[in-house]
Amino acid sequence: MKIGIIGAGHMGSAMIKGWINSKQVEAKNISVKGGKSLTASHLQKELDFTLINQYEDLQKMDIIFLATPTPVILPVLNELAPFIMDNKIPVVSVSAGVSTQELQQVVPNHPVAQAIPNTPVQINQGITGIVYGKNLADSQKEIINHSLSLLGNVQEVRPDNIAIFGTLAGCGPAFVDVFIEALGDGACLHGMDREMAYKVAASMIKGTAELLLRTQDHPAQLKDNVASPGGTTIKGLVALEKEGFRYATIQGINTIMSNE
Repeated sequence: MKIGIIGAGHMGSAMIKGWINSKQVEAKNISVKGGKSLTASHLQKELDFTLINQYEDLQKMDIIFLATPTPVILPVLNELAPFIMDNKIPVVSVSAGVSTQELQQVVPNHPVAQAIPNTPVQINQGITGIVYGKNLADSQKEIINHSLSLLGNVQEVRPDNIAIFGTLAGCGPAFVDVFIEALGDGACLHGMDREMAYKVAASMIKGTAELLLRTQDHPAQLKDNVASPGGTTIKGLVALEKEGFRYATIQGINTIMSNE
């Protein structure tokens, strides 16, 4: 598979690293066009993918991803269009702020999709939401799905749910990182060194999440399995409730969505 990607910022870089890390895509088969920041040039020295300078160099790709900042997605697509319209290369935007309808206005009748990955794609543990455009053939959907599945789970999402998907899956890692830091502070308060505290907290969260995914039990049930009557866990949970832990988390999501 030959993958083209325009933009090598945080998300573009994470995707490139994930594809190479998957061992299913050779670095030389990933063609990256960067911008004035030279991020792509610096990353190329580390990962040895193919660095390109012109849109026409993407004409032989199997799929092209647009990973530039949201304000320039449509202008970039407009510049790219003359080089891809004839061969119908699927184009996937990884911006939450540009819908498939907006993409389609720039390239009518062209196969497009909107994908929202999160940063764990760089270690092939991400989850990506996908909204398909109306002009995708089954074979083109398969190409998109295959390329994204190399980075982790892929979930088809209704267009009206893509914003909340991006908030939950895309912003959520930062919430978890803050939680891990707070757990580490709590452990550090009681004498554990920070390196060990962060390792334990991260491993605990990873295992807990995997348990939920495998058993498909309700989170409340898994919580009840740990919180024995009169035990230490329930006392800690009551303290979190008193401080508004769940409300604060819900409001974090709500605040992001209110500013979309």
